[in-house]
Amino acid sequence: MKNKKVMWLIVGILISTMVLSACSTPVSRSGGTITVTDLIGREVEVPAEVDSVVAIGPGALRLVIYAGGAPSVVGVEQFELNSVVGRPYWLANPDLANLPAIGQGGSNNAPDPEKLLSVNPDVIFSTYATDAASADELQEKTGIPVVVVSYGSIGFGITAIFGEPIQNSLALIGQTLGTEDKAQETIDFILGAKADLEKRTASIPDEGKLSIYVGALGSKGTHGIESTQGQYALLDVISAVNVVDVTGEAGSIMVDKEALLDWDPDVIVIDEGGMASVLEDVEKNPIFYETLSALQNGQVYGQLPYNYYSTNLDTAIADAYYLGTILYPEAFADIDPMAKADEIYMAMVGIAVYDQMAADFGGYGPVTFDLSD
Repeated sequence: MKNKKVMWLIVGILISTMVLSACSTPVSRSGGTITVTDLIGREVEVPAEVDSVVAIGPGALRLVIYAGGAPSVVGVEQFELNSVVGRPYWLANPDLANLPAIGQGGSNNAPDPEKLLSVNPDVIFSTYATDAASADELQEKTGIPVVVVSYGSIGFGITAIFGEPIQNSLALIGQTLGTEDKAQETIDFILGAKADLEKRTASIPDEGKLSIYVGALGSKGTHGIESTQGQYALLDVISAVNVVDVTGEAGSIMVDKEALLDWDPDVIVIDEGGMASVLEDVEKNPIFYETLSALQNGQVYGQLPYNYYSTNLDTAIADAYYLGTILYPEAFADIDPMAKADEIYMAMVGIAVYDQMAADFGGYGPVTFDLSD
């Protein structure tokens, strides 16, 4: 079993390397333009020197910043301007708040060609388009090159955080902006974290592992303890025993409290984005919580929320390390979760923001509930 895990780890690294090598192939150049191939296979001609960009759609701006493009951003969506809480890329770039709005934003609002034209960017990076027709339509309406980037279509499992579409998007943004070095540094950091997390737990047998349930996970809003995920990326990457996986379901699901009682996991982690909902439920249903072994044994913890207008990859990776320290204290004995979080934030957005995230949400540590009448 150990050899098989190691073999698949090596295969995964080789595949990722080949994909990134292909994506890093020098772009074709013609006069004052270069041609790039976006994430839906469109060949897009962009200026050889890109000075100004906008990023529209869930997570697009975050990817641009991860790839070193913050200085080139000339406008942001109103959805981004509404709140910076929980978004390290904003905390690291507060001047973004001074930029003009380029449309409403949000997953259910179409791009606004008029607002986009008002800031006259050289390139539009977009996560809205899932087909060539809609990307081409926006490009025709604005006369501005539209480059489609993506977090991938799979919202669960390890690919949700470490997937090739994310890596390829970062490389593409770097090619377009001339920030290849920064983009590659971010890609290497993400892949390095994935390899490190997997290596730490690859040789640990399933027998005797603590079981775990992660509740109150955000999914198009905040939810209570019943909200969780099957094939949860942060647990999969550390080979944890996720009690939800017995359902055979993947991605965001709502479970019955009776099921949670039946599973009775050794460890419960509450996503702090939904902590208020959980605390409200504790007041209404204290007996349910009293029954859980994890609560009785002091094995309930809080993790930082990372789903704010798509995935904050930095916070998600930091959470994975934190979960590792809970489930495998020996394998993660060298990890201080708070210091590791700041190391990750420094690598990906250039500033240590754990203290601010902890102030906003609670931070890493045990969670206690007041179950008194």
